[in-house]
Amino acid sequence: MNKKSSPKVIVIGAGGIGGLFGGLLFEGGLDVTLVDVNQEHVDAINSNGLKIIGYGGNRFVGIKATTDPNTLGIADIVIVQCKAMHTEDAVKNAIAIFGDHTTVVSFQNGIGNEEVIANVIGESRVIGALTAQAGMLEGPGIVRNYSDLPTYVGELFGPNAGPITPRIENLAQAFSTAGLDTHASTNIRLDMWKKLLGNIGLSAASGTTDLCSADMIKIPELAATIHRALSEAAAVATACGVVINESERHQILDKLTNVAAGTGDAKSSLCADLRAERPTEVDRIYGTIVRLAQEHGIPTPTLDTLVSIVRGQESHYM
Repeated sequence: MNKKSSPKVIVIGAGGIGGLFGGLLFEGGLDVTLVDVNQEHVDAINSNGLKIIGYGGNRFVGIKATTDPNTLGIADIVIVQCKAMHTEDAVKNAIAIFGDHTTVVSFQNGIGNEEVIANVIGESRVIGALTAQAGMLEGPGIVRNYSDLPTYVGELFGPNAGPITPRIENLAQAFSTAGLDTHASTNIRLDMWKKLLGNIGLSAASGTTDLCSADMIKIPELAATIHRALSEAAAVATACGVVINESERHQILDKLTNVAAGTGDAKSSLCADLRAERPTEVDRIYGTIVRLAQEHGIPTPTLDTLVSIVRGQESHYM
């Protein structure tokens, strides 16, 4: 990543988190351009600015957007934030923006997104990341911000995995200075698995009930289902060499059931996809875990059931 004070940032996928992060970083003084395939969304942003509503107050941000990333030149930082099933094509279609020193980061749901990106542009450019933030696309040119929660980045691949390298320090500092609270992690793979467990607990439960997290935990049977799903996913993580101890599992459960965490009134992105009759990311969030469970001989009856119900709902429109 270029060490200049205002790195050039390109965001591929200007939905809830992509649009929100791009808008916040632009507000904070970084050179940011949004890329999205939705022409109506792009036109609204270019005509009026990106409208951010909710936490932090409603306002318009004068960021620019395009459907053609290859007109933008090489980026210092690329945030890949499209839907997981479109990641490979999105990166290939934007190949001209990746330079030798471009740092590529994804806050997408699930695990395996970084490997998909690395298969196209190489592991050396790709780092790991996760965020506790929640954002939602509410209409063309409009994103909702639910909170101000931390984001984490760290080295994921190769011999540098673990230690905090200069590019991780530079990225965390640049984002934090621009107002997006970002921290360097020494074990980003573990952190990503812990975030995944949170998604496992909430995504399908929210999507299939059309409830936000604050309401789901008030229903004892649904809360128990969430806990069982999380426990099954934790067993798979352990089998894959990512040990999530009992204390860490309790912390994840506490966050899932803590309305004061800042996103208790948010529904999952999977819920938004079902309501909008779009393909969901159930395969990336749940399918990968289920396949890994099968490889290791671990039963996942709760996860299997959640996947089947989401597939049933998708069948009404797909």
